[in-house]
Amino acid sequence: MIECELTADRHARNLRGRRPDRAAPTTANELEDRHSSRTSPPVIRIRRKAGGCVGGLRCGRLESVMQDRQTGQARTGPEDGGPEVSGTGERSEQDSLMGLLGGRTSALDASLPPVAFGLGWWLGGESILAGGAAAVGVGAVLGVWRLRGGDRPLAVLVSLLAVLLGAVIALYTGNAADFFLARLVTNAVSALMWMVSIAARWPLLGVIVGAVLGQGKRWRRDPALLRGYGLASWVWVGQYAVRLLVFIPLWLADAVLALSAAQAVLTWPLVALCIAGSWWVLRKALPSDHPGLRHPRVAQG
Repeated sequence: MIECELTADRHARNLRGRRPDRAAPTTANELEDRHSSRTSPPVIRIRRKAGGCVGGLRCGRLESVMQDRQTGQARTGPEDGGPEVSGTGERSEQDSLMGLLGGRTSALDASLPPVAFGLGWWLGGESILAGGAAAVGVGAVLGVWRLRGGDRPLAVLVSLLAVLLGAVIALYTGNAADFFLARLVTNAVSALMWMVSIAARWPLLGVIVGAVLGQGKRWRRDPALLRGYGLASWVWVGQYAVRLLVFIPLWLADAVLALSAAQAVLTWPLVALCIAGSWWVLRKALPSDHPGLRHPRVAQG
């Protein structure tokens, strides 16, 4: 009798402590909401501290993983040991090579003042003074634009002095075509320097890119990069050779307007083609597992 009363009393207490059942759904909407609450994945919340996440994990990365698990998606990347999903890596490195070599800026400096000289010379009744003034004026405007864009003052000054030198030479000789004489000499010297650098196993393309990237001489201790820079530097030799093959006959013929047009055509388009070509040669010369020109793989020993 006493045992039965204790059992009944315990059963009554259990009934009093149990939460009441939810009311049965009465509408189709309530049925749908209750079904979705059962089937939807649980929401995982991560408590943040002032200095980061609990346990020293990075909140952004952990939240991303949790979100991927809830949505049933997988994500790979360098942090997961997988490859980068971006397909623009090679394109961005080619653009970086263009930026390192100053492609667009150098092309504008080299093409616009000569074009201005030819137009000024022709519109001024074949006046060397008018052509020189137009070239220097355009060079000065470009210099101000470059300075406002953050270029180094020394580089801007050198470009402006090159335009002044061409105008002074043309005024001194009395031949308008001699405005381009300094550019002919510059292209010839540049082609010779690039060939000597390749022969000395100090290709100028590697010297320039390595200096800009702050690599010092480390790129030379990477046999694959050294070979790649050497092969790609021949593309730049070809660029100067093409200019000389076009400019020298026009200069000998005193074809001022043709020289101005050739300077424009063989500057920015040729520089873009040269950068794309040297980038292609460099990539083909590197092994498929090479980390790229920004990460020299220094040979041991």
